[in-house]
Amino acid sequence: MATNEMIENALTIDVEDYFQVAALAEAVRYDDWSSMEYRVEANTDRILAVFDQAGVKATFFTLGWVAERSPELVRRIAAHGHEVASHGYSHQLIYNQTPDVFEEETRRSKGILEDILGTPITGYRAASYSITNRSRWALDILAEQGFTWDSSIFPVRHDRYGMPGTPRWPHRLKTDRGYELAEFPLSTFKLPGYTLPIAGGGYFRLFPYWFSRFGLGSINRQDRPFVFYLHPWEVDPGQPRLDVKWLSRFRHYNNLDICEQRLSRLLAHFRFTTMSRVLKNEGILASGSDQLGSGSAVGVA
Repeated sequence: MATNEMIENALTIDVEDYFQVAALAEAVRYDDWSSMEYRVEANTDRILAVFDQAGVKATFFTLGWVAERSPELVRRIAAHGHEVASHGYSHQLIYNQTPDVFEEETRRSKGILEDILGTPITGYRAASYSITNRSRWALDILAEQGFTWDSSIFPVRHDRYGMPGTPRWPHRLKTDRGYELAEFPLSTFKLPGYTLPIAGGGYFRLFPYWFSRFGLGSINRQDRPFVFYLHPWEVDPGQPRLDVKWLSRFRHYNNLDICEQRLSRLLAHFRFTTMSRVLKNEGILASGSDQLGSGSAVGVA
């Protein structure tokens, strides 16, 4: 079945290192991060090269902790014409934080990125998609901190994240305090009685490539855009192996050696651009709300 080739989809990267992933938190404490082998710069540069070769632009949700240590990496992302957005500061699960701690970290990470680039940062994605019904209050804080759009909500059931029953398509949501945000939920594939995550990451590595392509293509065939995400560590099969439980080990290390090849295939099969551009295409984000690095125009494959 043919895909609607006119639709632009959102291509996104969550810029974090392998030791910052929630699935590996049992092996690495936050206090130990500074002593770990730092690989995110080289891996992000690797992804930038893949995107350059494919001629696509993307949104890079950048962790404040990383940006603080690698401001030149943030500038390189922007210089390549990509959009920079916030991924928070410390990659902690929001529902395990207090609103005060989350507000302080959100303000801090936004400020770091804005100081580096000299442009407003208006987009956000939560660590491990941890804006759930337990942490809906975070949406109010995002709006109060000046964010205009978000991509943190996964409309599925999962042991770590998810808001089952929420809209599957880009939409405007109203927060509990009455603010409005443009929301691009993570993409899913609807099966009888079950909503399956299909947006990328570990699912992209776990599922056969043909299934990911079919599931994502099914969204375009409904004349809808999808959002795809990946992490820099997912193209790094040489990363250190940490001693974690079997499920975390499976989720994190599965098919790292073929992920970059699959990514290149995906870029050839669909049209991609930044999150802000897709939200504008959908009429959900006002024109001028997107902030691109170095004033560069958005390109597509």
